[in-house]
Amino acid sequence: MSDKMTPFTGGPINFSIDRRAALTAGLGAGLGAGLAVSALPSPASANFYGRAHESLKGPTYDLTTAYGNVEAYAKITSNLDMTSTHYGWIDGHVMGVAPGGPIKTFCGFRGLGVTRLIPLEGEHGYRRLLREVVFYTDLETGEILEEMENPFTGEKVRVVPVANDPFNRIIRESELSRPTFGGLNEDEKLEPKPFILNWQVYGDRLMAERHINLYYPNALDPKKWVRESAGPMNQVTETYVMNMSLKDLQNPDLTTVDSTTVWGRHTPWLPWMLMGQAPGHCLYSVMAASMHSLDEAPDPRIIEYIAKNYTKFLDAPTEWEDPSLSSLEWYAREQEPVQPGGV
Repeated sequence: MSDKMTPFTGGPINFSIDRRAALTAGLGAGLGAGLAVSALPSPASANFYGRAHESLKGPTYDLTTAYGNVEAYAKITSNLDMTSTHYGWIDGHVMGVAPGGPIKTFCGFRGLGVTRLIPLEGEHGYRRLLREVVFYTDLETGEILEEMENPFTGEKVRVVPVANDPFNRIIRESELSRPTFGGLNEDEKLEPKPFILNWQVYGDRLMAERHINLYYPNALDPKKWVRESAGPMNQVTETYVMNMSLKDLQNPDLTTVDSTTVWGRHTPWLPWMLMGQAPGHCLYSVMAASMHSLDEAPDPRIIEYIAKNYTKFLDAPTEWEDPSLSSLEWYAREQEPVQPGGV
């Protein structure tokens, strides 16, 4: 894997989501993290609600049960054919929120997630294996950024991509805990709850919403990472809205389903922005879609770059590994602190 990132050249990419651009990724950066369900507004019509509720009950998956949610979620976010790699395309923007001015969209965010399922021993469920690599890109050209001018400080900074390997999760009928990030988030104890997503039916479309709110110790200790760390704690929120065909999900002949996901993330200033504990934070607004092959990627330059510099990220893992870390923890393990006045 190369530490030096050479920018792409080429015109802007016209990204449109159609069948070949349908994705569910783990972006996550850590797009497949833990679960917390939040209710959507009640439908206006009780009759509509009744019909929607009945359509969730089958014929293949009863989405009002934890058993049905395990099967459906595995089918949406990966492939029930455990010999297959499931591909997810990620494309969006990163914004900065600082006091005293408008929110600034300062770069794009584009890359690939790959997943595979393996059995979960001893209970109904799956181990979902994920690795993902996502690059920060120029807003006009789509070029991968090696360095950029921080729009909030005017300083030239070295850009570090998201390269999470692995970011695994267990899909089972009882959601027991949130991500531990290598032991940093082990203090929070949650009561086990049935794994049932917030499903909504709109005609022939099925949508599911979930989110996760985290507050845990920062791997980037501000005493050591003076310029990179936003403080002793990480406050992070991730939201997901998945959209797919209800008919396809309930089709027993399909082992995966084309789907799109809108993913949002609220996170501290990115470490490579070198903003320390300055007030403010980043927001991600990302489209994601499932793909049947790498040939369907809307921007082949990204696939070519991964093939050259991050080869293993073209195929999903085959074995479970620990720990599963987000990009913040990987940064602390793989980078070195930047001294004041340096990049």
